[in-house]
Amino acid sequence: MLLSIVTSLPFFRMVTVLLLTCLALCQTALSKTVTYNWDVTWVWAAPDGHGRPVIGINNQFPCPPMEATIGDRVIVNLNNKLGNETTSLHFHGIFQTGTNAMDGPSGVTQCPIPPGGTFTYDFIVNQPGSYWYHSHNKGQYIDGLRGPFIIHDPAAPFKFDEELTITVSDWYQDQAPGLINFFQSATNEAENGGSEPIPNSALLADTQNAQFTVKPKKIYLVHFINMGSFVGSFTKIDGHKMTIVEIDGVYTAPQDVDELYLTVAQRYSVLITTKSDTSKNFLISNTLDTSMFDHVPDWAKPDVYGFLVYDSKKPLPAVKPLRDFSVFDDFQLIPRDRQKALTNVDQQIILTMDFERAPDNDNGINRATINGVSYVGQKVPTLFTAMSAPKNVVMNPLIYGANSNSFVFKLNQIVEIVLINEDSGGHPWHLHGHNFQVIARSPPNTPYKASAIHPPHTPMRRDVVQVNTGGYIVLRFTVDHPGIQLFHCHIEWHVEAGLTATFIEAPDVLQDTQTIPHGHYKTCESQGIPTKGNAAGNTKNWLDLTGANTAWETSPWG
Repeated sequence: MLLSIVTSLPFFRMVTVLLLTCLALCQTALSKTVTYNWDVTWVWAAPDGHGRPVIGINNQFPCPPMEATIGDRVIVNLNNKLGNETTSLHFHGIFQTGTNAMDGPSGVTQCPIPPGGTFTYDFIVNQPGSYWYHSHNKGQYIDGLRGPFIIHDPAAPFKFDEELTITVSDWYQDQAPGLINFFQSATNEAENGGSEPIPNSALLADTQNAQFTVKPKKIYLVHFINMGSFVGSFTKIDGHKMTIVEIDGVYTAPQDVDELYLTVAQRYSVLITTKSDTSKNFLISNTLDTSMFDHVPDWAKPDVYGFLVYDSKKPLPAVKPLRDFSVFDDFQLIPRDRQKALTNVDQQIILTMDFERAPDNDNGINRATINGVSYVGQKVPTLFTAMSAPKNVVMNPLIYGANSNSFVFKLNQIVEIVLINEDSGGHPWHLHGHNFQVIARSPPNTPYKASAIHPPHTPMRRDVVQVNTGGYIVLRFTVDHPGIQLFHCHIEWHVEAGLTATFIEAPDVLQDTQTIPHGHYKTCESQGIPTKGNAAGNTKNWLDLTGANTAWETSPWG
């Protein structure tokens, strides 16, 4: 009799519900609210020895790190005290499931925060690993508004004793507004072929010669984050083997490497085991990928160093520039969960990217294009258009504006992106709201052929991937995060030049399941930015885009 009760289906269903309820309650009990009260301020700093105004937080630079534990609620109360610039924050790599309004790109999921304005970001973190935050407003993070964001996982699938975070980046001694205006100018096109500004130097931990104290015979989980705005970085720790265990928030099968290459916005977590002998300290060397420079001027200093310090009384090792580039191909990494390649693609989009000289009536500047269209922000932020549109037009990409490069997807579709690079340089591409499967990445200068695509059994996943010069990448993801998700090159100069597409994911579901906080509407209203209507602000005829933004600012900073 007892056996028949135990094996009955209703009994098992009841037990399952109870267990799930208990697990949810336990998670809720363990979770906490992490609150950051931040003023965005100007700070005088000299991270590479050259003093200049930088953008910091609470009158400090480098900006503070963010930390949380998986399941926590994170609240950031942001006050813009810059006085002369608008701002925003994007939490790079965080899916913002159910909270698309907290994603951060100005003109897309929110209005920019004006000088003197306040804004609250409020979201749950359910992803472990290495992330970062940065301004997503007019190239502003070039000037310093950026920092690491580490989400701890008590159930991580590997053992370690301590954690370290090491950020790397390029750095400019001139401020971003002037650099952007020059980059997007006819003068730059005429004199330099429209090439990107060359960074003056490299930073490690937003400084130079940073020291990281370690204990002997310990396993360290080291989070590497490239917070730069232009070029990739090569990084190595002398005398220590690194084991990759996570990329962009995705746990991987362990992979031993001697050296890392991080494009801008990429992250790696590695395990290192410290030595039992504390008689010497070790060099951390980092160099910028100067192959991405138009040329290497004498004044550029692409090398930066740090130190793994076992004994502060012992001398630091002599520095030696990193020139032996031996990097593991991240395409070969295998996700630890062994997720198989997505099949039965519902929608394929082919995106061809290039740079084109704009017509003479637009001053002949060098603009980035996707399928011949250069991104321009719209009068109504795209999320607000999606939330205010009638059901009969919300799935129509036309209402979001021609120059938003919008593509509309249905819930749970499997989407394949084929990105073809017709430019003469490589580009790191980032998708908001997802980590994607990398189905294929061609060698440089390889034409795309569908017949050449053979998906790996367990493709690498991450949220930033490099497409090679003249090559292509094929990516797949599931449409399971309703909202507005940008897909863009993460070279900040190229974002400013229009190298962005907009993915409108299940906007019909978005309307029924999410809301925009009242305070976000107030931020828009205070600046006269409309919050209803199509891209042009038309609420009567949603297919009439008269007045929508189609031309880019030729001098975005005045």
